Order: sequence, then structure tokens, then C-alpha cells
Amino acid sequence: MTILFRPVSAGSASLNTPPLHVVTLTPFYPTAGDEAAGCFVAEPLRAATEFGITSEVFAAQPFYRHSVSAAASAPARWLRYPAIPGGLGLSSAGTFLFARLLRPLRKRHDAKPVDVIHAHAPLPCGHAAALLSRELGIPFVVTVHGLDAFSTNQFPGIAGRWCERVSQMVYRAAARVICVSERVRQSVLEGASGRVNTAVLYNGVDPNLFSPAPDMHSAASILSVGNLIPIKGHESLLRAFAGIHAEFPGVFWEIIGDGPEQPHLRTLAASLGVADKVRFLGRRSRQQVADAMRGCTVFALPSRYEGLGCVYLEAMAAGKPVLACMGQGIEEIIRPGINGCVVSPGDVPALSGTLATLLGNADLRRQIGFSARQTILSAFTLHHQAARMAELYRECRA
Repeated sequence: MTILFRPVSAGSASLNTPPLHVVTLTPFYPTAGDEAAGCFVAEPLRAATEFGITSEVFAAQPFYRHSVSAAASAPARWLRYPAIPGGLGLSSAGTFLFARLLRPLRKRHDAKPVDVIHAHAPLPCGHAAALLSRELGIPFVVTVHGLDAFSTNQFPGIAGRWCERVSQMVYRAAARVICVSERVRQSVLEGASGRVNTAVLYNGVDPNLFSPAPDMHSAASILSVGNLIPIKGHESLLRAFAGIHAEFPGVFWEIIGDGPEQPHLRTLAASLGVADKVRFLGRRSRQQVADAMRGCTVFALPSRYEGLGCVYLEAMAAGKPVLACMGQGIEEIIRPGINGCVVSPGDVPALSGTLATLLGNADLRRQIGFSARQTILSAFTLHHQAARMAELYRECRA
């Protein structure tokens, strides 16, 4: 069974619905050192309070990673649990996390009954939620954020097969498998090996934080936001940027994010003769990201493996023309040439041509940017997401 949560009106919150107590299990959540980490989990939870949802967050971290503390803006109880590093360890990590969570969650449930457990990612949190659900009789839902719904691309071979089997069990046991796009839902269904109740629930954006700025006369720039890893497509975009540099010598490319690809990208930028035009900004706060989106000319991230991509929605909310790739979740929202642009993954000439068209036509940029923001306001704000999430919780409550 599949449910697609439709847009809701801005004033549709009901003050008469009974409150729900939800426990959220997640490996992604803001920390004191990185407030942007897991913001796609924390921000909808804050918005859901308007719909009578109270959520206690247990953020899970394997013992072999550096200890972190909660961000002041996103209270959570961070729990460390034993686990074996790598793919073989991931398939069993949910059992260890379950053992770590059972006692504190039982105490919470006895003091204030928990209506729903919401796990983010099938492993390890979804696995732990399935075991907790069976032990405590609490229904659980699990959100799948990426296209690798079974960890078989991340971990090939026997490790991936073990992860796949456990993920299949989690999906079949869940009251609902929440997918951030239809593309992700298809990935789940193709490998589920049994009946699965799915729901497509798109991410939302804070349209006040990510809002358009008045026309400014600052230097033209292309902006990318994302981890510096191969699947994000930075190398293709760098080659495309170098290809239009002679036509647009005053344009800079700013990159927010960090990762193992940075040395390679720096070397490549130098060899292509554009090192002085590429700015690696590292990690930035949510406010700094929003400011950068307001100030850029075009937002581009030609990622080739994206379940949806919140950064695209954020740039659209800021009224910017967005350039993404075909075959990804964001293609379900972008209408090419109307509220954004898409090209084939790795197609450097198409990237260059689209960038040149956008950079050379201010009226087109304004038209696409306006339509992009209207798209977000109509159906993809945090308010919309929280309303759908609250509806889903109430359907799944025992």
C-alpha cells in the first residue's frame, strides 16, 4: 500500500486534535559542533509541535566515533552503543542499539505512554525500533532518506546482503515506511521482498530563513552546498565552470561543505586555470548557508545519487534558479525551464550550456527563481511537512 501525502493549506492546523507522544531515534541530529547536521530531522520536529506532537529525541552514535553533545537549539539525548565498524557491523548494530535503548525507553513509556516510535534510516535505528516495537507494543515508522535503501551500494558483497535482509525485515514490520520521494519509494519496493506500507512525504523548508534578498550588485556567483564526495558531482561542475570561465570571467564558484574530494578538486581547479575563481568555504551554520543562497546567482549541485536533496528546496525557497540532475528525487519537484533546470548526470557540456544560459539572462533567472519560491510556498514548507507527519503518526497509532 502506498500513501502520497498531499499539500495542506497554511492554516489547516487543528487545535482540537489530541496530543501525541513520539520518540524519535536518529543517527542524524544537530550537535554543538555542527548545528547543520541532521537539521532535516530537527526542524520538522520543532514545526510539528503546532500539530500537538511532542517528541523526545534519542540520537544514536556508535562507540568508535568521537563523542558529541547536543546543540542548544536541538535538545536530544545522545546515546553511545557498542558496534563493529563497517558493513558487517551495521547489520547487527540495531541489536546493540536496542539493548542500549530498552531500559530508558521502557521507563519513558511507563511514565508517559509513547504513541509512536519514529526511526530515521533502517540501519541501525529502524532495526532497533522494530525490536523495541515488538518488546513494548509501540508502533513504529521508519524514514528512508536516500536511494541506497538496503545499503547494498554502500557495502557490496556479503556485508551488503546481510544489511539487505535486516532492512527488508524492518520495512515489513513498520507501520509505515516514509520515503522522501517517489524515487526512494521505488527503491524500497523493488528490494522489499514482501508487502510494505509506504508513504511519500517530501521534506520541507523554512521559507522565512530561506527567503529572497533584494537585487544586489555583488559579484556573480555559482553556489554549491554538499559534502565533498564523488557522488555530489563537484568534479563535473568544476569542468563545466572552467568551460564557461572565458565567457564569464567575473563569476566565482563558492562551495559550502567539506570532505575527502577537496584536495583533488583544488588540484583540478589549478590545472584548469580557475583556482582563483573557486572558493572552498568549508562547513557553515544554517544562517550562513541561507545568507549564501540569498547572495548567489545560481545554485548548482549535479549530484547523481540523491533521494531528494534539501539544499535544492532551500535554494528554491530563496528564489534562486536551481541546477540538478535527472533521475534523482528532486526531479519530481523541478519542472525544467519553469522552476529549475536538470541535466543528465556527468554531462559536462549540458552543465556548461545551462550555466551559461542562466548567467547570461537575468530575466530568465528572475522568472525561474520566482516560480521556484512559489513551488515551495505552495507545498514544501516545514509547515506542510509537519502537518503530513502528524497525520501519519495518528494513522499509525495503536
